[in-house]
Amino acid sequence: MIHKRVTAKGAAAKIKDGDHVMVGGFLDGGSPQAVLREVMEMGQRGLTITSNDSGKEGLAIYDLISTGQVVEVNTSYVGANPASGQRMISGEIKTNLFPQGSLVEKIRAGGTGLGGVLTPVGLGTVVEEGKEKITVNGKEYLLELPLHANVAIVRAHVADDLGNLVIRGSSRNFNTVMPYAADYVIAEVDEVVPAGRLDPNEVTVPSLLIDAIVLLEGSDHE
Repeated sequence: MIHKRVTAKGAAAKIKDGDHVMVGGFLDGGSPQAVLREVMEMGQRGLTITSNDSGKEGLAIYDLISTGQVVEVNTSYVGANPASGQRMISGEIKTNLFPQGSLVEKIRAGGTGLGGVLTPVGLGTVVEEGKEKITVNGKEYLLELPLHANVAIVRAHVADDLGNLVIRGSSRNFNTVMPYAADYVIAEVDEVVPAGRLDPNEVTVPSLLIDAIVLLEGSDHE
């Protein structure tokens, strides 16, 4: 059996300077915390972050952006993070804002090998600046290019030893799509059970996509 259990510190060590990191969650709904805290301690810099939002006070992604370790953010909402907004205005952080649905589909495209997504959302607004327009059957669309990351960090409720994940309720959000769009995927989980214990019908993300499992509160495996 492939050994996937690591500590938060061990998982964070997989992130290198200049990496593109996808972070699951929707504000504090299903937001991973432990690995990002370790990244702050280790000091990796020049990071690009893709996340639904730039967090709110008390969340790890909020604090990471405040440290200056992040140089670019792909997101749909920065309103709960004044530091992110200030850095966006000053140009200290390159901030790429996308409608939430478009951001999800860009990630999905990156995970499935598509060349992009056509959407009418954003036409006639600042969202269309610098983007290619394509006409299909007489209707105009924006071409949104795919996103693919070096590392994705997601949050789940339960994992088995193989890395199959159960994510419940609204925590599924971006946590279900990001594992497909990264080279290395870390799952922070509340519980790890033996392989074969999970009902296959309850598995949200298959083990094939998960490289590392971080058991929160007491994981003692490097």
